Amino acid sequence: MKHLLLKLEPIIWLLFGNGIMIGTMLLTGWLLVVGVGVPLGLFPADALAFERAQMLGANLIGRLVLAALIVLPLWKGAHHIRSLSIDFGGANRDTAVATLVYGIASLGSLLGLVAVVRL
Repeated sequence: MKHLLLKLEPIIWLLFGNGIMIGTMLLTGWLLVVGVGVPLGLFPADALAFERAQMLGANLIGRLVLAALIVLPLWKGAHHIRSLSIDFGGANRDTAVATLVYGIASLGSLLGLVAVVRL
């Protein structure tokens, strides 16, 4: 299993790096709009109406954005948990932890992609 993890390491780092980018750029802006802008009246409340949100998932670009917002942060979190486990002296159980967290990220990604495709 360790050999497989080493072969998949570039793909995992790609997903991790993009998860950081998505988390930093898109999720931060979304939290500012939803958590600060709308309650303070900086943005109209109907900007978050169901019909507008549904239009986002109605085209390919919107679905790609939604898929990225779901999938990539899962991989970022999985890699951070694996690194945290190693930092706390878990180098001897790295294979088991990596298999578990990347398996959960894979399952979450698959479920997220199915949900976005079914919109």
